[in-house]
Amino acid sequence: MSKKSVTAVELVVVLVLLGAVGLLGFRWAMDGIVHSRAVQTVPPVVGKSIAGALDILGPLNLAIMKEGSEFNSAVPIGSILRQRPPAGTRVREGKAIRVVVSQGGETVFAPAVSGLPLRNAEMLLRQGQLTLGEVSESYSLRLEKGLVLSQDPAAESSVERNSLVNVVVSAGSPPEEIVLMPDFLRKNLAEASKWASEVSVPLAINKDASSLFPYGTILAQDPAADAVVDDETKVKLTISARPTDAKDKASMTDLQYQVPQGSADALVRILLTDTHGERELFNGLRAPGTKIDLAVPQAGRARVKIFLNGILVEERDL
Repeated sequence: MSKKSVTAVELVVVLVLLGAVGLLGFRWAMDGIVHSRAVQTVPPVVGKSIAGALDILGPLNLAIMKEGSEFNSAVPIGSILRQRPPAGTRVREGKAIRVVVSQGGETVFAPAVSGLPLRNAEMLLRQGQLTLGEVSESYSLRLEKGLVLSQDPAAESSVERNSLVNVVVSAGSPPEEIVLMPDFLRKNLAEASKWASEVSVPLAINKDASSLFPYGTILAQDPAADAVVDDETKVKLTISARPTDAKDKASMTDLQYQVPQGSADALVRILLTDTHGERELFNGLRAPGTKIDLAVPQAGRARVKIFLNGILVEERDL
């Protein structure tokens, strides 16, 4: 072996030895630094907020690390559910305490089941991770027997998963001795006046001169549709009092929607949002392929939302 080769081998050996010595020295130094830190007892932080836990751990030179979150309706959102290491453990300063934080009760949105047969409503609630609660009946002029009239909690409200949704189901048309309040919204005052005269119910009329609907259009009613009324009930109606010859009266827009093809009737609900707020234009069961034509009075910028079996399927600007 040449002298040059021996020198190269010796150089490699020297470098390896120097590296090993350096590594041992580094480990020794780090070990000295770590073991020179004070030892602290981990305090309990379960039930505390992250900010509260930091206030407790900070003076002890302990850190906090969020390693996850879970839904828990019994523990307020943002509170610590678990910690690792547990309270009472002896650790050195600089240690990170790992925590799992509560996301509160798991919430879902209540689907719209009004207008659906009870069985379909129950299936839709199950799909939405909710449970059918109390079922009661009430006579109705609006919906056929067996269809859901109303629900509590209301559609699209945020509720905890597995919550009960109570419903009122139509018992069909009432017997002759029971008089129900019709749905007069967006209808003409003349129609309501004729009904009130026939059933001997007094009317109280309020006028809204700012409305863009044609004069006499009913904007609000009290009591609501399907409420029981008698000769002592005072029915209050709010009508549009805008002059019929106003130059800036409400514009009418034609709206058409065709129910998609399928094997069963679908509940169609159409909502209009304009400067007067949100109101319902249509709500009813329709067969597959049916066309729904509406003349929509609108005030300013308007947007239509179309729901099919409680699910938003389309939005349109008018």
